[in-house]
Amino acid sequence: MDKFIVSARKYRPQNFSTVVGQQHITTTLKNAINQNQLAHAFLFCGPRGVGKTTCARILAKTINCTNKNTDGEACNTCTSCVSFDNGSSMNIHELDAASNNSVEDIRNLADQVRFAPQAGDYKVYIVDEVHMLSTQAFNAFLKTLEEPPAYAIFILATTEKHKILPTILSRCQIFDFKRITTADTVEHLQEICEKENIVAAKAALHVIAQKSEGCMRDSLSILDKIVSFTGGKITYANTLEHLNILDEDYFFLMLDHMRGQALSSALLLYDSINQKGFEGDTFLDGLMAFLRNLLVSTDPKAITLLDVAQEFKTKYLQQAQQVHTSWMIAALNIVNEYSIGYKEARNKKLFVEMMLIKLSYLQQAIDISTNDTDVIKKKIMDEAKPVAFKILPPRRMPAIQYPKNEQEMSTLVAAESPQPALLITEHYKAEPKQASLSIVAADNKPITNPAEPIAENTTLSSIKSLRKKIAEKNNLVLGPKPLTVEDLQKAILLKAPALTSNTANILQDATLSVVDNNCFSITVRGTMQQKFIDAEKTILIDFLQEYFNNRQLKYIIEVLPPTETTDKPTKVLNKKEQYALLCEQYPQIGQLKAILKLDLD
Repeated sequence: MDKFIVSARKYRPQNFSTVVGQQHITTTLKNAINQNQLAHAFLFCGPRGVGKTTCARILAKTINCTNKNTDGEACNTCTSCVSFDNGSSMNIHELDAASNNSVEDIRNLADQVRFAPQAGDYKVYIVDEVHMLSTQAFNAFLKTLEEPPAYAIFILATTEKHKILPTILSRCQIFDFKRITTADTVEHLQEICEKENIVAAKAALHVIAQKSEGCMRDSLSILDKIVSFTGGKITYANTLEHLNILDEDYFFLMLDHMRGQALSSALLLYDSINQKGFEGDTFLDGLMAFLRNLLVSTDPKAITLLDVAQEFKTKYLQQAQQVHTSWMIAALNIVNEYSIGYKEARNKKLFVEMMLIKLSYLQQAIDISTNDTDVIKKKIMDEAKPVAFKILPPRRMPAIQYPKNEQEMSTLVAAESPQPALLITEHYKAEPKQASLSIVAADNKPITNPAEPIAENTTLSSIKSLRKKIAEKNNLVLGPKPLTVEDLQKAILLKAPALTSNTANILQDATLSVVDNNCFSITVRGTMQQKFIDAEKTILIDFLQEYFNNRQLKYIIEVLPPTETTDKPTKVLNKKEQYALLCEQYPQIGQLKAILKLDLD
């Protein structure tokens, strides 16, 4: 039985025309060969598996071919080409810089360059993974690379161009290889499937090309695995199963559930996805890519940006016309936030379910209405409803009158009843447009009702003058009560039970004085007393403003400076002096000492 050869080696390009997806490089190299304008050093850089080493080998074989065709391609039949295909050519040397990266390896390479080719025109040195060379090896390679013999050509290949010294880059002709497009990969896979008699759905090959991310070698390796898995019949379903990829139909179905606010169906669908072995991060990544494709599909001109199978492009276009752009943008932001925070979540399944709950009610949460100038965000309601106003009856203030003596004052303030006031209400009628005025006094009974109703154009000044006349007639006081020291003392005395004992005592001992109609001062003897008063400033000033019917009433605190003491320092007495002083004040102490025959220590 013949040994199996992987497709990446079996179908490796043997000339420039079979290289996939790098036409800009192969055309340049063929023209340089035909015009005899070959550089002495090339640098092939680009992602893995895109044909760097393959192009280097094709270039080395072509320039030594003795029977090149008119297109600048090798004939593959001459002695040089046959020896190259058999791996026995003496003019081509390959060096793996990943394992031969020392100065000695580069010096050995420089020694080999001295010898001219025995057959052919050029000796080609291919250095793969050149970025792995050490700095000392790069420096040892500089002179040889800058001025090699006329027959020597160096081809350097690397996937990390930024790691190469600028002095090396300046001595090479640089070719940047690009990732192979999905369309080119699918086309190449179809050719191989036809040669191998493999039945493969185009949608399945498209999934393989997407999974390889522009790397032809990876796509061929994946193809070999799926052929072994399916027995030569590659379908869209078994490809998704083998590659552990979520089907686009899952996301279309999830979109229908979320837009229809079918939360239970969305959660059940995610549970079935989770039971099939797909982790939450895989679902989030797939949902984010799906929403991106859906957003791109809103404009048919941008359909080329979709990297999906052709049958799905039509489905995306149809679905994008049914979903509002604002919903897609908001949903994409939510999925992105949850994708970032997924790694830190403890209960990962619950974390994803919370996202699905938000997306299910996203349509009800926000709406974006666009006008000619800007975009306005507003909350959505089920339907527009007019604001209903309830007609309330006029509210009457409780009856309170000013006290006539101190006893009534104490009774009034202890109850902390509100000040007396007039209640003026206007009753409007639809037909005719006229308003009547009713005035309520402190006893909750109408005082005076004007004989004529108030006209519609009645001004505020006329209402104020009418209120003033009624107040004078009923002996009521309008406006703030005059501020006097006596009334301040009475008010503070009445409010003292509601204050702390320290504050009440300080206020009773403090000196009060009236500054103006809206301000009074409190003079205290220290900053400590000031702090006690300020601690209950809100309670005190609210009561006083209500008591004097003046919302602008305030106070200031003045602190007296400390007084200087003129007393002489007290002399410290010893025990004998203390005893003598006591005997002088109380002679009985000396008599008691004599009777008891006591001695002083």
